Formats: sequence, C-alpha cells, structure tokens
Amino acid sequence: MVKRSIIEIDEDKCTGCGLCIPNCPEGALQMIDGKARLVSDLFCDGLGACMGHCPEGAIDIVEREAEPYDERRVMENIVKQGYNTIKAHLEHLRDHGEMGYYNEAVGFLKDKGLEVPETAAPETPCSGSAGGCPGARTMDFSHDPEVVGKVVGEVSSQLRQWPVQMHLVSPLAPYFKGADVLLSADCAAYSYGRFHGEYLKGRRLAIACPKLDSEQQTYVEKLVSLIDDAGINTLTVVTMEVPCCTGLLQMAKEAVERAQRKVPVKSAVISIKGEKLREEWV
Repeated sequence: MVKRSIIEIDEDKCTGCGLCIPNCPEGALQMIDGKARLVSDLFCDGLGACMGHCPEGAIDIVEREAEPYDERRVMENIVKQGYNTIKAHLEHLRDHGEMGYYNEAVGFLKDKGLEVPETAAPETPCSGSAGGCPGARTMDFSHDPEVVGKVVGEVSSQLRQWPVQMHLVSPLAPYFKGADVLLSADCAAYSYGRFHGEYLKGRRLAIACPKLDSEQQTYVEKLVSLIDDAGINTLTVVTMEVPCCTGLLQMAKEAVERAQRKVPVKSAVISIKGEKLREEWV
C-alpha cells in the first residue's frame, strides 16, 4: 500500500446516473446496487477524468493509502475497448504529464503486437485532438486574432486584500465582514481579460483549484464560516469551462446548504479562450 491520489465517491450524493462510467476507460468504476463504486484501487489513476461528468459533484480526489496503480493491468482492460479508447487513454496520460505510465502503456501495446496510435505520440501537439483531459491539453492562441486583443488604456488592479489562496485566507478577517465575495478558479484571472473590472471590483477574493488543491473539505468549512460568521452579502463563483473546474461550484453549493444563513450565489463560466460563456444565479 502507498499513499497517493485516488477518487472517492460520496454515496449520499450519487444518484446512480452512470455518466461517470464511460468516462473511466481504465475500468475502476462500476454500477453496483444503483450506485457508482470504485471497484479497484489498481485501476484508478487518480487523475479525475470522471469528475467533470458527475452532475451531482459526488466524485472527489483524495490522498489515502491505496494499492499502487497498475498500468499494465489497466491496459489489459483498455485494449478490449478498441483503438479509440486506447488512443484516448494514451492522450489522457500524456496531457497529465504521466509519461512513466504512458511509456508502460506503449510498451504493453508493442509487446502484444498492437498498433500504437500515432496521434498519441509525445512529440505530437494535442491542440485540436480528440480525447485527453480538456483542463491539461496544450493549446496556443497567440496567433488567433479573435482571442488576443489589443490593450486600450491602463488596467488597474482591483485587489484589496491579502492573502487570497483559500488555504491561507481567514474567514474572520475584518475585510470579509458583510462583504461581497468572489471565489475564483486560479486560471480564471489569467484567462478573462476583464476579470479585475468585471468580477474583482468591489469584492473580496479567494482563489482555489478544485483539481490540484489538497484537503478541499477545509474550503467548504471556510465558506460556511464566511456565510455564518463573517455574514457575507453575496458569493460569486468564477470557474473555467473544463470539467474538473465544476468542483469549485459544488463546494460553494455544499457550503450554502450547510450554512445557517442563506446567501445568493452567482456562477460565471469562462472559456479556455477567455470568453464569458454564461453567468447565472444558482
């Protein structure tokens, strides 16, 4: 047994919709007694491809003692699903930088005399390719005139407090008292050019990454404290369009459900090309 990242399913939140199952080609998930279950530590790579496909936010990534992930045993299951699944699995590993597992998978295919998908080769750019993790896929927008706009005038910072990372902020800090709060995915400020003027202005800030940050239950507890103890006025959650980012809004919703006070929550979603896709009260 080793301590590593692995998924965890909240049985109370799982409705048995099954949307996560086809998005785990490794075969770690199965529907049992009407619920999604992690049936083998050996098959779960802990990269969370299934997370963004759960509409209830029932899947999370935790650090715990688990059996080491076994890429060759996973490949025995993958190859049964055909060429496209093999390709998607290799791209998934590559996009997450798991080149050790990637090389094991390629070695398995060669040992079995099976074709290695050319588009999954490490040196092949993956922008525009199918499969893989949307949140980690490499893309270059530098020559796209619709994405890269010219700057007109000076853009001033609207940040009015420090720290901003969720693990560091204190809900009892005086500047949170009765404030409008912005909970933002780390990437959003870099992706959305009008982030400061449109979302940060007039709000207090907390940032987080629902895919990479550890001990995320602490975030929920801090949000509950912001609502009940600091008495915040509103909560705006800005996330990216990638599936793993939906976890941030799920944390906010869980906090609102647990809090004694009720506050309005607004959700805004930003595309990976820096466009605002939608904004709504939830």
